[in-house]
Amino acid sequence: MTSEHSGRVVVVTGAAGGIGGRYVEALTAAGALVVAADVAALTDAGTELAGKATAAGPGRAVFVAADITSDEDWTAVVDTARREFGRIDALVNNAAIYQGLGGKRHLTELTNDEWDRVLTVNVRGTWQAIKAVTPLMREGGGGRIVNISSTVARMGAPGFAHYVASKAAVDGLTRAAARELGPDAITVNAVAPGLVSDEASRTLNTDDYIATAAKGRALGREMAPDDLVGAVLWLAGPTSGFVTGQTVVVDGGGVFT
Repeated sequence: MTSEHSGRVVVVTGAAGGIGGRYVEALTAAGALVVAADVAALTDAGTELAGKATAAGPGRAVFVAADITSDEDWTAVVDTARREFGRIDALVNNAAIYQGLGGKRHLTELTNDEWDRVLTVNVRGTWQAIKAVTPLMREGGGGRIVNISSTVARMGAPGFAHYVASKAAVDGLTRAAARELGPDAITVNAVAPGLVSDEASRTLNTDDYIATAAKGRALGREMAPDDLVGAVLWLAGPTSGFVTGQTVVVDGGGVFT
C-alpha cells in the first residue's frame, strides 16, 4: 500500500535525536524524502540517524548541520532540498530550546540573556524557518508547515516563563502565517504536545511530577514520542489540505481547547 507521504520532501528541524529523530524515522518509513537539520554539534548523531533511516527505507534522509537562527544556514538547508530532491513539500518546525533550559526557576530569577536566548531560538528561529522554505514551496504550488508548540502555553506552567511565552508566540505566529500564506496554498498549523516522558522532560522534571501529569489525563498514562507522530504526519501530508491556522493539542486529554 502506498503511503500519502511516498516521495514527498519534508524538512525536519531539531532532527538529530529525541522527538525530532522519531519524526525523521516515521517519515522515511512512510516513504518521504527528508532533509534532517540540527546544530553542527550534533552532526555525528544526525548523520547516523539519516543513515539508519535511509537503510530502513523506503524513504531517504540526508542530514544538514544548521542553526535555525542563521539565514546562511537556512540557505544551505533549502539548497540541499533543491539539489537532492527538487522541492520542499512540508516543514516540521521542531527545533527549540527545552532541555537546555537547565531547570525550573521563578520568572524574577531569569536574566535578560536567558530570556532573549529562548525567544530568539523558539520564536525567531521558527519564523526564519517559515520564511526560508516559503519560496520553494510557492514554486511547487503549495506546501504544509507544522510548528511545534506546547500545552504549557495554555496551562501557564510555572518555572519556565520564557519557554511558556515562546510557545504562546508560536501559536500566534501559526495563525498569522496561515492567513498570509493561504493564498499560496501553504497551510500552517501547530501541534501542542503535553509533557512527554523522554530524556529532556526527565532532565527538567521529577518522576513524581511526570506521574502526576499522567494521572491528570483522560487517558491516564505517560506520553511517549510516538504519540505525536500521527498528528504531525497528518498535518504535514496532503489529506490535511483544508486545515490551517490550527493548534492541535496532543496530550491524552490533559488540556481541552
